[in-house]
Amino acid sequence: MQTTSRSTIFTFRFGMSAVLACSLFMPFSSSAQTPEARVQALSERFWTWRATEQPFSNDDIPRLDRPAGFVSHWSAQDVAGYQHRIADFDKEWRALDVSSAPVPVQVDYRLIGSAIARVYWELQVIPDWKRNPFFYVDQGLTAMQLLMLVHEPFTPERQREVVLRLQSVPRLLEEGRMNLTDMRQPYAVIAMGELGKIEERMQRFREAVHSDANFSPAELAQFDRAEDGAVKALVSYREWLRPQVDGLKKETAVGREGYLYFLRNVALLPYTPERILADGEIEFQRAVSFEALQQAANKGLPETPVYPTLQAQIADEVKQEASMRTYLTSHGVLTGDPGGVHHYKYVPVPPYVAPLGFLAVEDDLTSPDRLDEDGSSYKGKPALGSFWANITSRDVRPLTNHEGMPGHYFQMAWTMRHPDPVRRHYYDSETQEGIGFYAEEMMMIAGLYDSQPKTKEAIYALNRLRTLRVTVDVKLALGEFTLQQAQAYLQNTVPMDEETARSEAFMFASTPGQAITYQIGKMDILKGLTMAKLQQGSAFSLQKYQDYVWLNGSVPFSLQRWELLGDKSDVPGIPASFDWIDK
Repeated sequence: MQTTSRSTIFTFRFGMSAVLACSLFMPFSSSAQTPEARVQALSERFWTWRATEQPFSNDDIPRLDRPAGFVSHWSAQDVAGYQHRIADFDKEWRALDVSSAPVPVQVDYRLIGSAIARVYWELQVIPDWKRNPFFYVDQGLTAMQLLMLVHEPFTPERQREVVLRLQSVPRLLEEGRMNLTDMRQPYAVIAMGELGKIEERMQRFREAVHSDANFSPAELAQFDRAEDGAVKALVSYREWLRPQVDGLKKETAVGREGYLYFLRNVALLPYTPERILADGEIEFQRAVSFEALQQAANKGLPETPVYPTLQAQIADEVKQEASMRTYLTSHGVLTGDPGGVHHYKYVPVPPYVAPLGFLAVEDDLTSPDRLDEDGSSYKGKPALGSFWANITSRDVRPLTNHEGMPGHYFQMAWTMRHPDPVRRHYYDSETQEGIGFYAEEMMMIAGLYDSQPKTKEAIYALNRLRTLRVTVDVKLALGEFTLQQAQAYLQNTVPMDEETARSEAFMFASTPGQAITYQIGKMDILKGLTMAKLQQGSAFSLQKYQDYVWLNGSVPFSLQRWELLGDKSDVPGIPASFDWIDK
């Protein structure tokens, strides 16, 4: 593997020897009782358990490999079991003393603590399992859709997994009926809307599986029975929600205290909501101003034409992805071929994916168990219309920069090869979405779009969207925006189409802390880069710095600056307890 080695990384960080850095991640003897060994062992056990507990969602960043035969379980008894188990992990984590261990080990320790805090966040601070009726659709139907998104052919094993998850839908929806004791009106309205035409969607899905998924006759018969049961349960669930909506609570805000819990304990960020809003406003002004300047510079230039066919769009993406890898390395920006990392490709959306495409981001970024596969993004015929289509239908590069090269797929595939096992499984939206967002403007400033200046306008439009997400996230979390106000704000200020604005507002209302990650993460990359350049002077290497960031692409930036630059000032302290009593 030609990736940056641990020795290279820690030679780059003053004060840590290459020998020590490499030795930290050598296999441990089963009898070893060092802090390093205990941290590694705890991480392995935690992530093995997490793969059986972590809720499914539409986000493509936190997707995990699940054990064979896995289906979600969310009865009240299951939830109580999850709460008991995470308390055990918390107790074990706090009993570890790593204060005298090398900084990389202390960083790994904090990663485990963050992951534990996230479970408390999901179960007790923002308990979707008792507030959001679509949560149970995600645990069954979205879980099944994620298997449909895997680009490789349907093996008999995957066919069986699809059937098992589809069979789980009626049970999960029944668990939802029992657990949704604090249901919120905006979530119920959204759920009914998403399920409004579920009968037609599921019928198209069923027909496509029959014609295109190559299921065996035996599994197809099982699939049909499971699909019948799922449709009946989904329709019944929708109708169960209908008469309850008017009497439900409307509040969805997590509140300031809850939001600070996320910032400090999960994201490991030192910022306050007010600081985040102020920084977002500054960046919004920059995006709008620079877009206006770019539009003036482009005056008289023709619009970039829409790709004539999907095949032409796919062919250009292959060409551009390979060119970007070469460009990054040749210009000393980032190692474009770190060894073993495959490619990110556009592929035609399969007929069996399209009917349920609203359930999850339509891509396949692979996983630690599938590192020998290319990443894929599913595409239909290029056409103008939505905010995203208006960009990708003319130029594949801006979204490929974010989602594939050098963004999500490339970064995740690199990180999932990390020599430190703790860092292969941990995920963090601030770093990963921050890298994706940073990659867009990084590639523009590095010269990628000089031959196509109209695309620079798209980059500033994306900048404007990401900065506005900061306002939406914070104000939804603090109760200063309703979901409808957030939608209108996005729709009128980005501007964007109504459907995209509604989808974004719902996602950010139900996942507080996610929408800030693009802008805050990007600013944290720039902060670390500036610190490294000033600290190291003539020894500074942009490529080495950014290789470190990408390899450690799931490690919160406060921890990266501690490990790489010796600056611990932004790392929040460890609280007395992660537990949160939801009042």
